[in-house]
Amino acid sequence: MPDWLLYLLATIYFLSIVGVVVVIISENRNPLKSLPWLIVLLLAPVVGLLCYFFFGQDLSKRRYISRRVRKQVNNYLEEYCSEEPPQVSGRFLPLYHLLAYNSSAVPLYGTQYEMFVSGMQKMESLLRDIRAAKKHIHVQYYIIEDDRAGNMLREALEERARAGVEVRLLYDDVGSRGVRKNFFDRLQALGGEVSPFLHVQFPRFASKVNYRNHRKVVVIDGRVGYIGGMNIADRYLYGSELGPWRDTHFRLEGGGVAGLQAAFLGDWYATTRRLVEDKCYYPELPTLGENTLQILSGGPFGKWRVLLQATCMAVMRARHRIWIETPYFLPSEALNNALQTAALAGVDVRLMLPLRSDSRWVDLAIHSYIDDMMRAGVKVFFYMAGFLHSKLLLVDESLALFGSANMDFRSFEHNFEINAFAYDRELVERLSQHYEADLERCHRLTHSEWFNRSRIRRFAESIMRLFSPLL
Repeated sequence: MPDWLLYLLATIYFLSIVGVVVVIISENRNPLKSLPWLIVLLLAPVVGLLCYFFFGQDLSKRRYISRRVRKQVNNYLEEYCSEEPPQVSGRFLPLYHLLAYNSSAVPLYGTQYEMFVSGMQKMESLLRDIRAAKKHIHVQYYIIEDDRAGNMLREALEERARAGVEVRLLYDDVGSRGVRKNFFDRLQALGGEVSPFLHVQFPRFASKVNYRNHRKVVVIDGRVGYIGGMNIADRYLYGSELGPWRDTHFRLEGGGVAGLQAAFLGDWYATTRRLVEDKCYYPELPTLGENTLQILSGGPFGKWRVLLQATCMAVMRARHRIWIETPYFLPSEALNNALQTAALAGVDVRLMLPLRSDSRWVDLAIHSYIDDMMRAGVKVFFYMAGFLHSKLLLVDESLALFGSANMDFRSFEHNFEINAFAYDRELVERLSQHYEADLERCHRLTHSEWFNRSRIRRFAESIMRLFSPLL
């Protein structure tokens, strides 16, 4: 290769790196998110440029779903809103108003909850409800595997499609990458509609590889809904090399189901550009209890990170306790400070994590946050009876947050997530009992054992913490 061509290629490559650096700086991102990209680009330019092309571009200024379509999707929800004042403690009214204003999370009344901590119990209940469907079934999962669990779901959906029930299924194109291309052929041949979310096709969709739909939502006949942390894969039912998987999932009846329906149909339109709107998808629902629920759909598009804002506000409204279960704890600076401030103010802050996650590198990054948490008075517990995949936040005696979001940068910044904000004392009491049962399977960290770990280990944790926004 002639020298002039080498110089030309080197100049083009150098200018590309400089251009990407300028773009990152000019986007005015949080320095904590910009710094890892700058480090990768400077230390490993080739790898850094490719990684940025696939994972780093900021899509926050793009519109995911138009205001007009969002209004149409949410129109039917207004029927489930009472004219009476919301059943929300005065202390949480600012949170309630934030969700209503910032993400159109309307208040939904009279929801009944059934909780599952076993993947097998959840799957049995889900299949039973699917087999009883009369009109439509809407299914959305981040992961659907081609294994026993995946085939059980597929066969149940095929049977209902054969009976004339409308079936619509969304799966994430990256999370479900292990599913063979013809996995859903029979379901589609029977009239079911199947679509991958943000289909990855190089190079057109390369910039969207990092923006995945992590939601897990099922709505059956508009009357029964499912939301939580469990995907469709054998490890949620039978465990893995990490042991049994402890997760949390919910079956909903009553007003809250309408919120899940609107969330699914919004994603369906964004993915397929087909707007499904009819009163038949929002049947009249019974009022099952005196409680209020708001369904928050968070994502990377739009000016505000609504899920992060709402979680931080929930934490800041706490007066007595903040109990957390999460498999991945890589908090933003705002959430990190909010939790430490609450603990320093005497709030009972408990953080439950798995003893080890499914990534050694992620574990190192997670552990880097524990030092300051413990110094602030946060009680840290490692779950010992398998892999803790549960996503749960309990605030005082009347607020519970649950759904698909982890407490990490990916859930708050990159993924499409869905969380429920339930203002319900009875539900919080039930969840508190489960939390205390999980504590019996945990080891509480002590200062002596944690702060005596090796310096090499601490240094490795600090290195991985730099890359927390990218994990």
